[in-house]
This record gives sequence, C-alpha cells and structure tokens, in this order.
Amino acid sequence: MTPKRALVVRGGWEGHQPVEATDLFLPFLRSNGYTVRVEESTGVYADAAEMAGTDLVVQCVTMSQITREELAGLSAAVVAGTGFTGWHGGIADSFRASADYLHLVGGQFATHPGKEPCERRGGAEDNFLPHTIALTEAGREHPVTAGIEDFELHTEQYWVLHDDLIDVLATTTHPTRSWEPWHRPVTSPAVWTRRWGAGRIVVTTPGHSVDVLENPNVRTIIERGMLWATRTASVS
Repeated sequence: MTPKRALVVRGGWEGHQPVEATDLFLPFLRSNGYTVRVEESTGVYADAAEMAGTDLVVQCVTMSQITREELAGLSAAVVAGTGFTGWHGGIADSFRASADYLHLVGGQFATHPGKEPCERRGGAEDNFLPHTIALTEAGREHPVTAGIEDFELHTEQYWVLHDDLIDVLATTTHPTRSWEPWHRPVTSPAVWTRRWGAGRIVVTTPGHSVDVLENPNVRTIIERGMLWATRTASVS
C-alpha cells in the first residue's frame, strides 16, 4: 500500500508557536502511516506536482501573506481531493488580505474578546476567558467529534465570521458583558468541516498555545480531523 503523504506548512506570526505546535502532531502522523514533509513557507503550494501527490495539508500559518499562484495551487489541490486542516489562527486567521482563501475555508477570525479592561495587564492572558466548547447534534455523530462531550477551556475564545456551507460540529457562545458593545449572546462555530470539490476541510479554532493543543479533547479533534480530511480516509 502506498504511504499517505502529509504536507505540514508552518510559519507566520510566532506568537502561535508554529514550530512547537506542529511538532506536537508529527509523531501522530508518522505512527498512522504518513510520510511527512515539513515546509516553512507557503511557496510549496505553487508546486503543482508536489500538491497533486499530497493527501493531506496541515497548515499553521497565522496572518502572513500568500501569492496568487500559491493560493491557486492550494485550492486546486483541495478541489482534486487533497485534505486541508489546521487549528486556531494557523488556518482561521491566515492571509487576511485574500478573499479567495476565506472562500476556501468558509470562516475567518474576527476577534477574541478580552477580560474587563480594569483586569488587563498587557499580556496575552488579557484575552484568556473561560468558555465552553459545545458539541452540535451533527458533531455528536461525526467521526471527528463523536463521543466527545461539551468541555471547558480557559484561553482565547474565537469569534468567527462564516458562511452556511460549513458543517458545524461544535460552537462557543460569547455572552454579553457590560464593557462590550454587543447586545445579545453571539454563537460562533468552534469546529467545522467543509466539502470543497473532492476535498475535505477541517477547522478547529482552539489552539492558541501548546498547552491548549495538549488538552485531550482538542488534541483528539485535531488528530481525528487529520485522518478524516485525508484523501484516502475511508470514513464519510
């Protein structure tokens, strides 16, 4: 049997620890029969031959920029069946200037609300809030999230703008707060899948830091998402 081929693309804003975060999952990929290529640049997306032979792309590139040729290569590969997955800003806050990338993934980070202003001290922890990741009915049945119960996190809580072509497996709700301008609770997708051509996409919004990625529920979702998104995955 031909080994599955995974391409890990990492870079962008260093605050999301792209090297340490992706290194966490390399043993999982290899133990599940993948040959793994790691790239520190999105330039590989423009290599049509490389992308055609890739079964799964794991991306961890927060913000940054992507060229037209690179995005065309990534999109063409997904349409042809290459899986695409990632977590947090590495997939949901990538390439802010590219509307076509947003169209591919179906959701885009807008903000992560913070603590009450008087409690902020100027560090990343200012944006760490306790919140619930709640499974949807679809999520309770889907191979990526089946068997996982609602769980609590204390980290960045992503507010995501999205379209209705995504299949939402889990959500998180932003409550009203006296210091914020919104007037009713807002529910955002926290985990979703998307079918794009012959390809499968999985986005998991928790994952700001390695300790969040090591949360058993978060890690399970990401690892199952890799398997499910892969071109050769047998599950539906």
